[in-house]
Amino acid sequence: MHYISSGQGSAVILIHGLFGNLDNLKGLGRNLEERHRVVRIDVPNHGLSPHWQKMDYPLLAQAVIELMDSLQIEAAHILGHSMGGKVAMATALSYPNRVTSLIAADIAPVSYEERHEKVFSGLENIDLIGLKSRSDALKQLLTAGLDEGTAQFLLKNLSRTDEGFNWKMNLAGLKSCYKDLIAWHNDIEADAFLQYRKPTLFIRAGDSDYVTAEHRQAIISQFPQVQAKTIEGTGHWLHAQKPAIFNRIVIDFLAKHDGK
Repeated sequence: MHYISSGQGSAVILIHGLFGNLDNLKGLGRNLEERHRVVRIDVPNHGLSPHWQKMDYPLLAQAVIELMDSLQIEAAHILGHSMGGKVAMATALSYPNRVTSLIAADIAPVSYEERHEKVFSGLENIDLIGLKSRSDALKQLLTAGLDEGTAQFLLKNLSRTDEGFNWKMNLAGLKSCYKDLIAWHNDIEADAFLQYRKPTLFIRAGDSDYVTAEHRQAIISQFPQVQAKTIEGTGHWLHAQKPAIFNRIVIDFLAKHDGK
């Protein structure tokens, strides 16, 4: 996987969400690198990481561990937002000895209903060959019914080439793997379901429906040492909407559990 490493100290791995890249958590990384070795990754099929035909959470967790091995990181705090939170949770559940603590931002360890049809449709309908400018792409996404904030976020994946424009992400691969990305593999009804029994923090966005009261049992069952914080007045991209509060919550949690 493509990554950027900065700072020194105990390791913290930051994992972005669907359609994102390692720059999404750059501000948090900058805040952490005074005390930590910060590793921001591009999840496969995103950014500059390899394109995968099959992509699910056990495979992504294995990829995180392989990256840690290559960087000679024995254990790390792991934080992920949205899909990245699921990658972080899967890594902690499958490899608990390698994860010092876990932070999941606005995501639960459950399966979700499909909710990105409009995004996929909007992205697929952009004619990359005939595209004249980024503003032209923005207009097309707005016409497709996406709000401007979401459209601007998605257009961070657009890169100019000699022939025109390309997507940095593997759009076709993400669409074919989408059902695995909204699913969850750790069935709490099964006798041998996995648990992570180390410090865990769920940070929830007050105006988002990604983490609700009905997810409480699934969270507690899989992460018995969990605590939760809610940032009011934020939607799903809480780390971008209220970065000062989000970063402070993360820094305080890591300070409390570093070395434990």
